[in-house]
Amino acid sequence: MIPMPLLTLNQYIEIERGNRFGGAAEKKRTTTIATEYTLLAMRKGVRFDWGKPLRFDWFWYDRRTDPDNIAFQHKFVFDGMMAAGFLTNDNWDNIVELRDRFFIDKVNPRVEVYEID
Repeated sequence: MIPMPLLTLNQYIEIERGNRFGGAAEKKRTTTIATEYTLLAMRKGVRFDWGKPLRFDWFWYDRRTDPDNIAFQHKFVFDGMMAAGFLTNDNWDNIVELRDRFFIDKVNPRVEVYEID
């Protein structure tokens, strides 16, 4: 479980257009959040067998953001997983299929990632 929002695509584009270094700083910030929560999951014994389909359950706080704009955050989640040592590489060998589902949770926006057998 990683709290949301990290950074939507529209927010990222706006930052990139405003400052050429802003995108890099925001990517670092969001990746750090994903890394911290990945490390917590690892301490609880969460392990994945990479190369299997993954399901992302996105719990968002309202319906004003388009699902594809939310799912852009895959990038930060995978980068955080790699920084934590949970995932060796987010390449074609490890990431073979992504399934996204979207829900509303005004109190606890988050993403939950599951390995699918």
